[in-house]
Amino acid sequence: MRPPRPGPRSAPSRSAPFSVAAVTVTAALTAGSLLIAPHAGADPRPPVREGSALSPGAAQAPASVTRRALTAPVADLADSAGTGRGYPREQVLSPDPENPADKSLKLGLTPYHAIAPKLNALQRLGDRVSVEIAGRSAGGHRLYLVTVTAPETARQARDQARMRELIESAPRSAARSPEIRRAYKAPVFFNNNIHGNEWEGTDASLKLIERLATATDAGTKDLLAHSRLYFNITANPDGRIAGTRANAGGFDMNRDFVTASQPEVRAMRQIGIDKQPVVMLDVHGYVNGTLIEPTTPPHGENYEYDLFLKNTYANALRMESAVNALGYTPASDGVEPAQIPFRDSAEGWDDWPPIFTPQYAAFHGTVAAHTVEIPLQVNNAAYESLPVEELRRRSAINVDVAGAALRATLDFVRERRTSLIADQIEVFRRGAAGAAQVPVSERTVPGVPGIGPEDVYTADFPRGYVVPAGGGQRSATAAARLVDHLLANDVRVTRATRAFRLDGRSYAKGSYVVDMRQPKRGMANVLLADGRDISDKVSAMYDISGWSLGRLWGATVVAADSGRPSAVPARPVTAAARVGQVAPRGDLRLRLDTPQEIAALNSLLRDGVSVRQAADGSALVPSSARRRAEALARSHDVVFVAAEGRPKGTPLRPVRVAAAVTAGELFALREMGFDVVPVSTAVLNAGFDWSRADVLFVSSGLSYGALNPSARTALSGFLARHGLVGRGTSGAALATATGQLQATVVQGNGDANGVVRVVNAGGAVTGGAPDHSFVYAPVWFTGLGGGVTVEQSYGTGNPLVSGHWRPLEDGSGGPAAAAGRPSVVSDPDAVLFGTEPLFRAHPKGELPQVGRALLTVWR
Repeated sequence: MRPPRPGPRSAPSRSAPFSVAAVTVTAALTAGSLLIAPHAGADPRPPVREGSALSPGAAQAPASVTRRALTAPVADLADSAGTGRGYPREQVLSPDPENPADKSLKLGLTPYHAIAPKLNALQRLGDRVSVEIAGRSAGGHRLYLVTVTAPETARQARDQARMRELIESAPRSAARSPEIRRAYKAPVFFNNNIHGNEWEGTDASLKLIERLATATDAGTKDLLAHSRLYFNITANPDGRIAGTRANAGGFDMNRDFVTASQPEVRAMRQIGIDKQPVVMLDVHGYVNGTLIEPTTPPHGENYEYDLFLKNTYANALRMESAVNALGYTPASDGVEPAQIPFRDSAEGWDDWPPIFTPQYAAFHGTVAAHTVEIPLQVNNAAYESLPVEELRRRSAINVDVAGAALRATLDFVRERRTSLIADQIEVFRRGAAGAAQVPVSERTVPGVPGIGPEDVYTADFPRGYVVPAGGGQRSATAAARLVDHLLANDVRVTRATRAFRLDGRSYAKGSYVVDMRQPKRGMANVLLADGRDISDKVSAMYDISGWSLGRLWGATVVAADSGRPSAVPARPVTAAARVGQVAPRGDLRLRLDTPQEIAALNSLLRDGVSVRQAADGSALVPSSARRRAEALARSHDVVFVAAEGRPKGTPLRPVRVAAAVTAGELFALREMGFDVVPVSTAVLNAGFDWSRADVLFVSSGLSYGALNPSARTALSGFLARHGLVGRGTSGAALATATGQLQATVVQGNGDANGVVRVVNAGGAVTGGAPDHSFVYAPVWFTGLGGGVTVEQSYGTGNPLVSGHWRPLEDGSGGPAAAAGRPSVVSDPDAVLFGTEPLFRAHPKGELPQVGRALLTVWR
């Protein structure tokens, strides 16, 4: 669920803020059931998240889950993958152990361990159902992809793959192809249960699959002859079993699509690439009445939004009608009429960032994509407090509502198959041709009422991007990682075979070029562009508003506004060239600019290598460790250069980190190779063994005021001999309470977030760091005590490059107040961050600042 802005439900116009009927339990019983009381109304407020983006709890995921997430392979699900198989693709799934603790059972829903037997039974019903394993979750559970379609021979399956490729790679030819109009099967994708404690989409899909497998009516036969239906049965089996929104790693995966840190998200990404759906639904809960996208502004500027809105709105109307036709009422069932944010609300439920499943899907050619929020809450407090019979009543209604939305979508696809395919072709044609986007209006998108200037967002696409090689590149390791990420997102990249000039600049051989005249130009731009400051567009955003990989992932990226990237002497690449190398003689220097380099350093320290830290923060490695360095250069793709002269440095030691942090931060620390012991207020109050740690990192879930006396004494004893790294107000509060560092913390607008300009002072923590960072609820420092060093400051003027950052009502807390103020400060025993360098493990170029800080305070 993407919880919306509370407020009064508006009439079908876009003049009021987004709202949802509050989910409250009445004391009275009506018709034998507990009902949901309607919202009494409230003044508009910023959107309310189910669990803040800055979670107040401390993550506890075991290291094994992080290792699995970092290393899990991605299944190749393309029909051209060399299998030569048609459909059905049946397999007998081995059973999972029965788990009586599965949280689905209480709701009368399908537990995870019952899914494999159910899918085996569905395959036996006929020749329409196929099951494949799309990957495994962070917790190690299988991810089931079900395909329902009319049988295909191997040759027919290859023909479908050929037509799919033609649609993307030769859209002008595809638009004229009578074969595609006649024979191409429209791909449709239903994604379920990405939030583990929003269960019912899974059960609705299983019911629909059974119905499709056995139906004999002409409509079903026609549908399956002209479409392929893909069902991700449960995108989050870890959370389904445990009754948690997040997966076993603690990640909200419906925020991870730009980063793709989690294996479940990489599996969904691959489904989108390999299957190329024209329509997709992502089934969530719980909003009453049922919420059906399209969304409120701001709308993502990189979409072909006229095509997207036309189809998404039309299907939303069909789903709304189907849901309301079920006959549930507020009085009898506690179910409010369905709502469409685009039509019914002014703001609060936007599709600006590509971190959500439907919004990400649009960049792979999906022209109708929806989050559907089913109505009746059964998770969180409701799960614990309501009677089982009431929970099961609600879940049954939710399954019914989800099923109505799914069936309505199939009717929509059957009726509009040719136009949906044509619109997908047009998305790719515009990208490949460099054609202008079409601003939305009631003229360009007929049939969608109420379109106004607040809905018009278009991008200024550059002619291309260059990721330079050689001296023009800040980090070859970061550049290679960025290029691999672009390729994983199906962005087309070439590598120069000799030096060249583009847009008035010279580039070395080996530089990477992204020609923006390519089918998925929207994907390329949404990842690489700076983004936009949208602070003046809406009062508050639902989630993040800036994410630029071009600014945050540590590589130098240059936009070329003119020239012909296609004329650059270059070859297409399927993977970035490896850059790892070691100087042939003498002592070595390892820059610490990327997570891989920090991880390589941690490996050396664990192996007992005597490494020193130079004044600029780099690591000095003795020549005696060359063989170990060579192995790390291969495994981590890092560069060890010659350490010129006889540089001095401070000895480094292996660091064990006690961390009270968010799930994303815990993941990022382990990605950098740190040995991390999760802690929290409760863990410390229970009597934590401080001999297990060398440094404490605090950002969330540890309050000094909530510690008991013995825990405080133990913590103070530890900090008297060890270092502290803190992030945000929680880290600063602990530093102040324990006397580790004297500074006054100032918090900006708590909803503000985005990419900001920063000025680095140099030194061990920020030497050579990027000149951009990420903030969420930004913090800065004043009243610095003696001996406190400013490591980094916010840029002067307006530091916000892209995102949403307004002052508070009293004028404080805005970007002007932060301009020029310290954002990272330190003394010999502590470092405090006012930025978000580890946010959701996303800003890869910022992660090393925390890694360096941890190494610096443990000497």
